[in-house]
Amino acid sequence: MRRKPLVRMILTGIFVGGCCLPLRTLSGAQIQSSGAVSPSGYDNKRGTSDDTHVPLTASKLDEIIDRMIKRENHDEIPAFDLYTPIIETYIQEVKFDQTRGTVPKSDYYFLGQADFRGRPKVHSMTGNSRKGSLMWSFEPAGFLQMIYIDRGEFDRAHYKFEYVKREFLGEVRCIAFDVSPLPKARGARFIGRIWVEDRDYTIVHFSGTYSPSIHFSLKHFEDEYYVHFASWRINVKSGLWLPSYIYSQELHQPTLFGNPSYKSSTHLWGYNLKKGSREEELNRLLVESPSPIKDEAVQHDRSPLEAQREWRRAAENNVLELLERIGLLAPQGEVDKLLNTVVNNLEVTNNFDEQIDLRCRVLLTSTLEMFSIGNTLVLSRGLIDVVPNEETLAALIAHAMADAMLPKPNQDQYGFSDILRLSPTEVLRRLSFEEGKIESEQNNEKALELLKKSPYASKLGNAGLFLKQLRLQAKALKQLISPQLGNEIFFASQVLQAAPALEPGNKGQISALPMGSRLKLDPWSAGVSLIKSKPMALLSGRDKMAFEVTPLVPYLTRYVEVTVDPAEPKTAVALNQ
Repeated sequence: MRRKPLVRMILTGIFVGGCCLPLRTLSGAQIQSSGAVSPSGYDNKRGTSDDTHVPLTASKLDEIIDRMIKRENHDEIPAFDLYTPIIETYIQEVKFDQTRGTVPKSDYYFLGQADFRGRPKVHSMTGNSRKGSLMWSFEPAGFLQMIYIDRGEFDRAHYKFEYVKREFLGEVRCIAFDVSPLPKARGARFIGRIWVEDRDYTIVHFSGTYSPSIHFSLKHFEDEYYVHFASWRINVKSGLWLPSYIYSQELHQPTLFGNPSYKSSTHLWGYNLKKGSREEELNRLLVESPSPIKDEAVQHDRSPLEAQREWRRAAENNVLELLERIGLLAPQGEVDKLLNTVVNNLEVTNNFDEQIDLRCRVLLTSTLEMFSIGNTLVLSRGLIDVVPNEETLAALIAHAMADAMLPKPNQDQYGFSDILRLSPTEVLRRLSFEEGKIESEQNNEKALELLKKSPYASKLGNAGLFLKQLRLQAKALKQLISPQLGNEIFFASQVLQAAPALEPGNKGQISALPMGSRLKLDPWSAGVSLIKSKPMALLSGRDKMAFEVTPLVPYLTRYVEVTVDPAEPKTAVALNQ
């Protein structure tokens, strides 16, 4: 976090004489997370069948530390420089509520392209490089810094290593060390715990902060404040672990000039972005039919309406290919099939024309938004995460379906592919699929018609609860509900009226889920899949955590190369989540 020099000088004058508080700036990597994930939940009793409990000798520990240091400095950190993944940081400044516990007070959002070369940088895709208050600011590059323990001098000359224990993180057996800077080590140094996998001795997880927590930056003439965080790496290829997720948190009593209490979640993805699927279609072998060729020349001509629809399909494909290529749209997968099932339920009960071919895709951002491009309904990862049930999802999809059935001449221009030759940092500034106010009202009415004839008609009260909860917290979640490409979540009055009153303390009433409840993100391929977690009983209303940032604990596995058939080419399968 950083403070402006003018503010610093003014406050220094006011408090001259010994009462001046340190002026701090929360610069991304510089926001402590005292809520780093507790390691106590990682113990795995499966290790009792091998040498997990065999004592490690001093010489063996020295060997592990030396190999781990070499691995980090000579293999891992240089490997990061080869990639430019997408990085997204979502921050919720929080306050305490007697009934709901810690709740969002305001929020901040950063989305950009990571640049690991030299000093870590984030090339913003949204145009926002710093956000905060008059007294402090968050910086996205600071959160990117949290993928490193110490980029320049992680060695025995600067750090002390103390063996703690061996334990499993998911299916990966690790050795845990407590790390602290030596007394003579100058500058900001990591202090915390690291987990090292026991094959190549790669650091896969670390949790702590940088010390000293506050230092003055001559470059910015501001104080920089380092914070606690928990950072995770995923095994994406043989011998390669890449940063995937960072959780940061600071919770403390509010003061007039103090730093904020907050929770933040940072995701990195798209290390291995590939070209769109249409290019793959050109490589397919087509087998000609042995039956005689029929003269179908009369079917080769296009009517004006058919030609217009084909042009719009080309525009649709061009947009989808662009968004997937730069890492904002997930490749087609299992989540699309789940969403398409809901679409099919609505289509069948409303007797849709067979020529209407609607399908869903997942936008990878955490913001709550949806839009349509041609026949494709796009819902954000963040929106799918917080939806508590199928009927709420159906209500949202019904609105997107109504939007898709309304032709949009302004999107036809995307049929010219050269218009979409955009860099990742240009896309969000140049493209928009937002519906107008009149269109939104019309789509609301059409969506209600679809829902009333659907299997979800009797459960719209649950969808209304979701909308009520979102409306209640809308002021505190301005960044979460602000779309990057599409539309805000609609508030249909009839659906709202069908909902019962919100009861924050009622454990049986789930109006919305916490962030990250449904989907997990593959950092290598940018794909999404469903989270397979066991159900947990709520102990109080505070466990509901609607729309809140919570820590995620990735289930670590090792990359496995699988040969399907000796006669077929070898294919690699990454089991990394």
